[in-house]
Amino acid sequence: MNKLVKKGIILAGGKGTRLYPSTITTGKPLLPVYDKPLMYYSIWTLISIGVTDILLISTERDLDSYKLLFGDGSKLGINISYEIQTIAKGIPDAFVIGESFIGDDNVVLLLADNIFDPIDMVTKAVNDYKGGSMTFGFPVPDPELFGVAEVDDNGNVISMEEKPENPKSNLAIIGLYIFDGEVSAAAKNLTPSARGELEILHVIQHYLDRNNLKFVNLGDQFQWFDAGNPDSLLEVSNYLSERNDFKVGAVELAAYKQRFIDKQSLLKLVAEMPKCSYKKNMEDIIKELD
Repeated sequence: MNKLVKKGIILAGGKGTRLYPSTITTGKPLLPVYDKPLMYYSIWTLISIGVTDILLISTERDLDSYKLLFGDGSKLGINISYEIQTIAKGIPDAFVIGESFIGDDNVVLLLADNIFDPIDMVTKAVNDYKGGSMTFGFPVPDPELFGVAEVDDNGNVISMEEKPENPKSNLAIIGLYIFDGEVSAAAKNLTPSARGELEILHVIQHYLDRNNLKFVNLGDQFQWFDAGNPDSLLEVSNYLSERNDFKVGAVELAAYKQRFIDKQSLLKLVAEMPKCSYKKNMEDIIKELD
Protein backbone atom coordinates (compact mmCIF):
# COMPACT_ATOMS: atom_id res chain seq x y z
CA MET A 1 0.00 0.00 0.00
CA ASN A 2 1.35 3.41 -0.96
CA LYS A 3 1.22 5.70 2.06
CA LEU A 4 1.91 8.66 -0.24
CA VAL A 5 -1.53 8.45 -1.88
CA LYS A 6 -4.44 8.51 0.56
CA LYS A 7 -6.78 11.02 -1.06
CA GLY A 8 -8.89 10.54 -4.16
CA ILE A 9 -11.37 12.57 -6.18
CA ILE A 10 -14.13 11.04 -8.29
CA LEU A 11 -15.42 13.40 -10.96
CA ALA A 12 -19.04 12.51 -11.65
CA GLY A 13 -20.35 15.78 -13.07
CA GLY A 14 -21.54 16.43 -16.59
CA LYS A 15 -24.86 15.70 -18.28
CA GLY A 16 -24.11 12.24 -19.68
CA THR A 17 -25.30 13.34 -23.12
CA ARG A 18 -23.67 10.38 -24.88
CA LEU A 19 -26.10 8.14 -22.98
CA TYR A 20 -29.21 10.20 -23.66
CA PRO A 21 -32.11 9.46 -23.06
CA SER A 22 -31.03 7.09 -20.27
CA THR A 23 -29.52 10.04 -18.39
CA ILE A 24 -32.56 12.31 -18.50
CA THR A 25 -33.59 11.27 -15.00
CA THR A 26 -30.34 9.99 -13.51
CA GLY A 27 -26.60 10.56 -13.71
CA LYS A 28 -24.42 8.29 -15.81
CA PRO A 29 -22.51 6.86 -12.81
CA LEU A 30 -25.83 5.68 -11.33
CA LEU A 31 -26.64 3.50 -14.34
CA PRO A 32 -26.15 -0.27 -13.90
CA VAL A 33 -23.03 -1.97 -15.19
CA TYR A 34 -23.84 -5.68 -15.08
CA ASP A 35 -24.88 -6.14 -11.43
CA LYS A 36 -23.84 -2.86 -9.78
CA PRO A 37 -24.15 0.90 -10.33
CA LEU A 38 -21.22 2.30 -12.28
CA MET A 39 -20.22 4.38 -9.24
CA TYR A 40 -19.56 1.19 -7.27
CA TYR A 41 -16.63 0.47 -9.57
CA SER A 42 -15.17 3.92 -8.94
CA ILE A 43 -15.34 3.59 -5.17
CA TRP A 44 -13.98 0.03 -5.48
CA THR A 45 -11.03 1.24 -7.55
CA LEU A 46 -10.00 3.87 -5.02
CA ILE A 47 -10.41 1.54 -2.06
CA SER A 48 -8.42 -1.15 -3.88
CA ILE A 49 -5.44 1.17 -4.37
CA GLY A 50 -5.50 2.20 -0.72
CA VAL A 51 -7.34 5.54 -0.77
CA THR A 52 -9.08 6.33 2.51
CA ASP A 53 -10.39 9.88 1.90
CA ILE A 54 -12.63 10.46 -1.12
CA LEU A 55 -14.20 13.61 -2.52
CA LEU A 56 -17.10 12.87 -4.86
CA ILE A 57 -17.90 15.78 -7.19
CA SER A 58 -21.36 15.62 -8.70
CA THR A 59 -24.18 17.61 -10.18
CA GLU A 60 -26.69 18.97 -7.69
CA ARG A 61 -29.39 16.69 -9.16
CA ASP A 62 -27.55 13.47 -8.34
CA LEU A 63 -25.82 14.37 -5.08
CA ASP A 64 -28.48 12.87 -2.79
CA SER A 65 -28.41 9.61 -4.76
CA TYR A 66 -24.68 9.19 -4.13
CA LYS A 67 -25.18 10.00 -0.46
CA LEU A 68 -27.88 7.33 -0.32
CA LEU A 69 -25.46 4.81 -1.81
CA PHE A 70 -22.42 5.54 0.35
CA GLY A 71 -23.21 8.08 3.04
CA ASP A 72 -20.06 9.40 4.68
CA GLY A 73 -18.20 6.17 3.82
CA SER A 74 -17.86 5.08 7.45
CA LYS A 75 -19.57 1.73 6.82
CA LEU A 76 -16.65 0.97 4.47
CA GLY A 77 -14.02 2.32 6.85
CA ILE A 78 -13.32 5.38 4.70
CA ASN A 79 -14.29 9.06 4.58
CA ILE A 80 -16.44 10.38 1.72
CA SER A 81 -17.27 14.05 1.27
CA TYR A 82 -19.23 15.70 -1.49
CA GLU A 83 -19.08 18.84 -3.61
CA ILE A 84 -21.32 20.17 -6.37
CA GLN A 85 -20.05 21.09 -9.82
CA THR A 86 -22.56 23.63 -11.10
CA ILE A 87 -21.02 24.04 -14.56
CA ALA A 88 -18.97 21.44 -16.44
CA LYS A 89 -15.78 23.39 -17.17
CA GLY A 90 -13.50 20.44 -17.90
CA ILE A 91 -11.67 17.78 -15.92
CA PRO A 92 -9.14 20.12 -14.19
CA ASP A 93 -12.03 21.95 -12.55
CA ALA A 94 -12.05 19.04 -10.09
CA PHE A 95 -8.77 20.36 -8.64
CA VAL A 96 -10.23 23.85 -8.24
CA ILE A 97 -13.40 22.57 -6.57
CA GLY A 98 -11.34 20.21 -4.44
CA GLU A 99 -8.55 22.64 -3.52
CA SER A 100 -9.28 22.63 0.22
CA PHE A 101 -9.77 18.86 0.19
CA ILE A 102 -6.38 18.31 -1.49
CA GLY A 103 -4.40 20.81 0.57
CA ASP A 104 -0.71 19.96 0.18
CA ASP A 105 -1.32 16.24 -0.23
CA ASN A 106 -1.03 13.92 -3.21
CA VAL A 107 -4.32 13.02 -4.85
CA VAL A 108 -5.76 10.50 -7.30
CA LEU A 109 -8.31 11.74 -9.81
CA LEU A 110 -10.67 9.13 -11.25
CA LEU A 111 -13.27 9.78 -13.92
CA ALA A 112 -16.45 7.99 -12.89
CA ASP A 113 -17.01 6.20 -16.20
CA ASN A 114 -13.67 4.34 -16.16
CA ILE A 115 -13.43 0.66 -15.19
CA PHE A 116 -10.15 -1.26 -14.82
CA ASP A 117 -9.30 -4.95 -14.67
CA PRO A 118 -7.22 -6.42 -13.13
CA ILE A 119 -6.99 -3.79 -10.43
CA ASP A 120 -3.77 -5.34 -9.12
CA MET A 121 -1.88 -3.86 -12.09
CA VAL A 122 -3.08 -0.38 -11.17
CA THR A 123 -2.31 -0.95 -7.50
CA LYS A 124 1.25 -2.03 -8.30
CA ALA A 125 1.82 1.12 -10.35
CA VAL A 126 0.35 3.37 -7.65
CA ASN A 127 2.62 1.75 -5.08
CA ASP A 128 5.57 2.98 -7.17
CA TYR A 129 4.41 6.61 -7.07
CA LYS A 130 7.12 8.87 -5.66
CA GLY A 131 5.71 12.33 -6.37
CA GLY A 132 4.93 14.75 -9.17
CA SER A 133 2.40 13.29 -11.60
CA MET A 134 1.67 9.74 -12.69
CA THR A 135 -0.42 9.22 -15.83
CA PHE A 136 -1.72 5.94 -17.21
CA GLY A 137 -1.92 4.85 -20.83
CA PHE A 138 -3.61 2.00 -22.65
CA PRO A 139 -3.28 0.92 -26.30
CA VAL A 140 -6.52 1.43 -28.24
CA PRO A 141 -7.59 0.82 -31.85
CA ASP A 142 -9.09 4.31 -32.18
CA PRO A 143 -6.66 6.75 -30.51
CA GLU A 144 -8.13 9.69 -32.43
CA LEU A 145 -11.03 9.62 -29.94
CA PHE A 146 -8.82 10.18 -26.90
CA GLY A 147 -5.98 12.19 -25.48
CA VAL A 148 -2.86 10.47 -26.88
CA ALA A 149 0.67 10.18 -25.51
CA GLU A 150 3.74 9.85 -27.72
CA VAL A 151 6.50 8.05 -25.80
CA ASP A 152 10.15 7.20 -26.46
CA ASP A 153 11.78 3.76 -26.20
CA ASN A 154 12.21 4.23 -22.45
CA GLY A 155 8.53 4.95 -21.93
CA ASN A 156 8.99 8.67 -21.34
CA VAL A 157 6.38 11.06 -22.72
CA ILE A 158 7.57 13.15 -25.67
CA SER A 159 4.31 14.87 -26.51
CA MET A 160 0.56 14.72 -25.92
CA GLU A 161 -2.42 15.64 -28.11
CA GLU A 162 -6.15 15.78 -27.49
CA LYS A 163 -8.15 13.77 -30.05
CA PRO A 164 -5.59 14.22 -32.87
CA GLU A 165 -6.54 13.65 -36.51
CA ASN A 166 -3.22 11.85 -37.06
CA PRO A 167 -2.22 10.21 -33.77
CA LYS A 168 1.49 9.73 -33.13
CA SER A 169 0.79 6.57 -31.14
CA ASN A 170 -2.07 4.31 -30.09
CA LEU A 171 -1.64 5.06 -26.38
CA ALA A 172 -4.77 6.64 -24.95
CA ILE A 173 -4.38 8.60 -21.72
CA ILE A 174 -7.05 7.05 -19.54
CA GLY A 175 -9.16 8.58 -16.79
CA LEU A 176 -6.93 7.88 -13.80
CA TYR A 177 -4.26 10.36 -12.71
CA ILE A 178 -2.08 11.05 -9.67
CA PHE A 179 -0.81 14.51 -8.82
CA ASP A 180 1.01 16.17 -5.95
CA GLY A 181 -0.29 19.12 -3.97
CA GLU A 182 0.72 21.64 -6.65
CA VAL A 183 -2.10 20.50 -8.93
CA SER A 184 -4.74 22.96 -7.71
CA ALA A 185 -2.47 25.94 -8.38
CA ALA A 186 -1.64 24.52 -11.81
CA ALA A 187 -5.32 24.05 -12.64
CA LYS A 188 -6.24 27.56 -11.50
CA ASN A 189 -3.71 29.03 -13.91
CA LEU A 190 -5.15 27.29 -16.98
CA THR A 191 -7.05 29.05 -19.72
CA PRO A 192 -9.83 27.30 -21.65
CA SER A 193 -8.85 25.58 -24.89
CA ALA A 194 -10.46 26.14 -28.28
CA ARG A 195 -13.15 23.70 -27.10
CA GLY A 196 -14.01 26.14 -24.33
CA GLU A 197 -12.88 23.73 -21.61
CA LEU A 198 -10.00 23.35 -19.20
CA GLU A 199 -7.93 20.43 -20.49
CA ILE A 200 -6.39 17.71 -18.33
CA LEU A 201 -3.54 17.38 -20.85
CA HIS A 202 -2.52 20.95 -20.01
CA VAL A 203 -2.23 19.99 -16.33
CA ILE A 204 -0.14 16.95 -17.24
CA GLN A 205 1.98 19.16 -19.51
CA HIS A 206 2.74 21.36 -16.49
CA TYR A 207 4.47 18.37 -14.88
CA LEU A 208 6.07 17.18 -18.12
CA ASP A 209 7.67 20.60 -18.58
CA ARG A 210 9.23 20.22 -15.14
CA ASN A 211 10.46 16.69 -15.83
CA ASN A 212 8.17 15.46 -13.08
CA LEU A 213 5.86 13.08 -14.97
CA LYS A 214 5.86 9.29 -14.87
CA PHE A 215 3.89 7.52 -17.61
CA VAL A 216 2.64 3.97 -17.04
CA ASN A 217 1.61 1.89 -20.05
CA LEU A 218 -0.79 -0.71 -18.65
CA GLY A 219 -0.32 -2.82 -21.77
CA ASP A 220 -2.15 -5.54 -23.60
CA GLN A 221 -2.77 -7.80 -20.58
CA PHE A 222 -5.01 -5.14 -19.07
CA GLN A 223 -8.65 -4.21 -19.68
CA TRP A 224 -9.86 -0.64 -19.63
CA PHE A 225 -13.38 0.52 -20.38
CA ASP A 226 -14.72 4.03 -20.89
CA ALA A 227 -18.36 3.27 -20.09
CA GLY A 228 -19.61 6.56 -21.48
CA ASN A 229 -21.73 5.48 -24.44
CA PRO A 230 -24.31 2.73 -25.04
CA ASP A 231 -21.93 0.39 -26.87
CA SER A 232 -19.16 0.59 -24.26
CA LEU A 233 -21.67 0.29 -21.42
CA LEU A 234 -22.95 -2.93 -22.95
CA GLU A 235 -19.41 -4.13 -23.71
CA VAL A 236 -18.20 -3.79 -20.14
CA SER A 237 -21.39 -5.36 -18.76
CA ASN A 238 -20.93 -8.37 -21.03
CA TYR A 239 -17.25 -8.58 -20.14
CA LEU A 240 -17.97 -8.64 -16.41
CA SER A 241 -20.74 -11.18 -16.89
CA GLU A 242 -18.47 -13.51 -18.85
CA ARG A 243 -15.58 -12.97 -16.44
CA ASN A 244 -17.85 -14.26 -13.67
CA ASP A 245 -15.91 -12.57 -10.90
CA PHE A 246 -18.33 -10.91 -8.53
CA LYS A 247 -15.48 -9.31 -6.56
CA VAL A 248 -14.89 -6.69 -9.28
CA GLY A 249 -16.76 -3.62 -8.07
CA ALA A 250 -17.78 -5.16 -4.73
CA VAL A 251 -16.91 -2.24 -2.45
CA GLU A 252 -17.53 -4.13 0.80
CA LEU A 253 -15.08 -6.88 -0.12
CA ALA A 254 -12.47 -4.34 -1.22
CA ALA A 255 -12.78 -2.57 2.12
CA TYR A 256 -12.34 -5.87 3.95
CA LYS A 257 -9.35 -6.85 1.80
CA GLN A 258 -7.67 -3.53 2.63
CA ARG A 259 -8.51 -4.07 6.33
CA PHE A 260 -10.53 -0.87 6.39
CA ILE A 261 -13.27 -2.97 8.01
CA ASP A 262 -13.09 -6.23 9.96
CA LYS A 263 -14.99 -9.43 9.27
CA GLN A 264 -17.73 -8.63 11.78
CA SER A 265 -18.38 -5.32 10.03
CA LEU A 266 -18.48 -7.10 6.67
CA LEU A 267 -20.95 -9.68 8.00
CA LYS A 268 -23.14 -6.88 9.39
CA LEU A 269 -23.20 -5.10 6.02
CA VAL A 270 -24.24 -8.29 4.26
CA ALA A 271 -26.88 -9.14 6.87
CA GLU A 272 -28.52 -5.74 6.32
CA MET A 273 -28.87 -6.31 2.55
CA PRO A 274 -32.23 -7.39 1.14
CA LYS A 275 -32.55 -10.85 -0.37
CA CYS A 276 -30.89 -10.54 -3.80
CA SER A 277 -28.16 -12.04 -5.97
CA TYR A 278 -25.65 -9.47 -4.67
CA LYS A 279 -26.20 -10.68 -1.12
CA LYS A 280 -26.05 -14.34 -2.18
CA ASN A 281 -22.75 -13.81 -4.00
CA MET A 282 -21.36 -11.97 -1.01
CA GLU A 283 -22.38 -14.76 1.37
CA ASP A 284 -20.75 -17.38 -0.88
CA ILE A 285 -17.46 -15.45 -0.93
CA ILE A 286 -17.46 -14.85 2.81
CA LYS A 287 -17.61 -18.60 3.37
CA GLU A 288 -14.24 -18.85 1.64
CA LEU A 289 -12.56 -16.11 3.66
CA ASP A 290 -10.02 -16.92 6.33
